[in-house]
Amino acid sequence: MREWQVKRRERTRQLIELGGLVVKADLVELTNDDRATLYGAFLTVATKLRGDERDQALMLWKRKGKRAFEADADEVS
Repeated sequence: MREWQVKRRERTRQLIELGGLVVKADLVELTNDDRATLYGAFLTVATKLRGDERDQALMLWKRKGKRAFEADADEVS
């Protein structure tokens, strides 16, 4: 397989996984699938990550995400 095909597949997989997280967080349902609202929310997060509270926000969000993944895994088990 050519290098560009491999990179394209990797990018496609990444985009699918990221979209899955948007669905998993119920953002599609909560916004009535309004793309402008979702994009605005993502821009708000990006602004926060460019600010002085970046490290604190990352730590908080990572902790929440890990807990949610663990809770989902416990439900499946």
